[in-house]
Amino acid sequence: MKSIRRLYFYLVAFISIEVVLWGLILLLRSILDDKVSGGVDDLAQALALIFVGVPIFLIHWLWVQRASDREDEEKIASLRAVFLYGILLATLAPVVQNLLAFINRSFLGVAQLSYSRAFLGGSQTLTDNAIAIVMNLIVAAYFWSVLRNEWKTLPDKENFSEVRRLYRYIWMLYGLLMTVLGAQQILRFLFYIPGNILGELGRETVVNGTALLVVGTPVWVYSWRVIQDSLPDPDEMRSTLRLGILYILALGGVITVITVAYNIVYEIMSILLGLSSTISDFIDKIGGPLSVGIPLGAVWAYFGHWLRRHIESAGDKVRQAGMTRLYYYILAFIGLVVAFVGVGTLFTFIIDMVTNRGFVLGSGNRSSLASAFSSLLVGLPLWLFNWRPMQLEALAQNEMGDHARRSVLRKFYIYLALFASVIGGMTAAVGLVYLLLRTVLTGDAGSDFVNQLLNFIQLLFLFSVVIIYHLRVMRADGTSISDLLAEKQSAFGVLIVDSGDGFVESVKAALVKSEAKVQVTVTTLAEKPQGDFGAVIVSGGVLAVEDAPAWIRSFNGNKVIVQNEAMNLVWADDAAQAALSVQMMAEGQAVQIKKQSRSAWIFVVYVFAALFALQMLFVVLALGISLISGF
Repeated sequence: MKSIRRLYFYLVAFISIEVVLWGLILLLRSILDDKVSGGVDDLAQALALIFVGVPIFLIHWLWVQRASDREDEEKIASLRAVFLYGILLATLAPVVQNLLAFINRSFLGVAQLSYSRAFLGGSQTLTDNAIAIVMNLIVAAYFWSVLRNEWKTLPDKENFSEVRRLYRYIWMLYGLLMTVLGAQQILRFLFYIPGNILGELGRETVVNGTALLVVGTPVWVYSWRVIQDSLPDPDEMRSTLRLGILYILALGGVITVITVAYNIVYEIMSILLGLSSTISDFIDKIGGPLSVGIPLGAVWAYFGHWLRRHIESAGDKVRQAGMTRLYYYILAFIGLVVAFVGVGTLFTFIIDMVTNRGFVLGSGNRSSLASAFSSLLVGLPLWLFNWRPMQLEALAQNEMGDHARRSVLRKFYIYLALFASVIGGMTAAVGLVYLLLRTVLTGDAGSDFVNQLLNFIQLLFLFSVVIIYHLRVMRADGTSISDLLAEKQSAFGVLIVDSGDGFVESVKAALVKSEAKVQVTVTTLAEKPQGDFGAVIVSGGVLAVEDAPAWIRSFNGNKVIVQNEAMNLVWADDAAQAALSVQMMAEGQAVQIKKQSRSAWIFVVYVFAALFALQMLFVVLALGISLISGF
């Protein structure tokens, strides 16, 4: 109930303050700037936004402030942190955007170019930007002071810390996006060779790129420095958000570089095969890919370095290896797909050349051949470079090799390759059978029967090769002679204390399901076991209603306590859950509490942050694709 009420008040407060803010901006613009003024309509709209928004905001904001002062639960609520940091983002981002618009137009003016060619805000004026900047800064300053005072009085800072971390990474990604786009624009202009077509790239490209760099680089550098300075905090260093962002940036950068490498190799092969005639044409065609690949290559190199540093800081070698595998297996699968396409395209070209009597090495066939060689030259090394380390790790006859063979990522990669190959092979087999049946039933093979037949056969062959190879890899993983982890488990003894309610059977079943090979010994509370044991598993319900015997209290190994809902026991993980349990009992409700390690709103915010990061990544990739394809 409180969460729903809290959501209502903060959401209305957020929307209403934005309504009031932009109403004031519109009012001041209509008064001070004749170019933007729409007369009575703009004035009436601005006043309507202000008159309606102010009372609604005050009612809801004052209520949440009083609630925060009265209750610590309201003060430390994740939704309050989301609101405060969200309003800072919603006010400071327009400040940056309006600053960018002003600088962009100023640079265009110095270059004696029309303001309409600006990347942003070409139709605005200095007054428009100044009003938006000042008003947003005033609102941001107020909520910044509120937030700063909150940090001084927070009894529990966990929720605010998580939202603040997300806030910092959003600014870092925002600044990085502007920096990459700015660098791309400048590089695109540098690689551009003027032609005779009206409307091609002009000087505004480098001017707009410079403006993006001037604004975006400081935002990125400052945000990243703040993030780096926070790393001495263990929670910041171990943050899953940090690891995810580093993975996205490193993988996004390397995938873009691979795409650019393919395009460059393709253009080189086109020259060798006679498709491109001049060096200027070659430079113009690779200019787009290079303008995207160079800045994102720098992103890959820089954030890949920090990703490695982050993985090394994990300490545990098993965990380090697991975090590294994700990177290698993703690239290995991409390389496998690209290499497969290259081989298939090459076989198709050879089949066309052999079966077609009138075969001519025209532009279409040359393009196919260039594409085949490009895919092979890029995809095969990519697959080998990333698959070979993973395979060597899995073949190692030691403990790390056992972990590698049991890795979920490795199994997922192998089964994904098998799935794609089986489905692809099934499709090729259906096409082959259909071709043969149609030929038999109609008695007409057609002029391209041999060509189609050989193409279906070569696809079946290639898919079969992939299937056989990965099946052999999977079988080798399953029949490894050395299994040090199993040996370590078999030397580990565990005690299970029988509570007489099927507890022993349930634990044994769980051990069998997990394929644990530990030595199990069953005992009772009254019996003192003999032997060397590494752990004891006991029902918590037994310990809660009976005094633990001396041998359990003096047990030197690990004590594993299993929660038991029998005997009218209610398990509370903290004082807050205990209080909630008592309240539910008093109201006659069934007590069923599951502890949440963090607020559900944190997960909601993380989802939106991930979507934001992916959206920015797709913007960069879409830009690269558009430049590469020439659209």
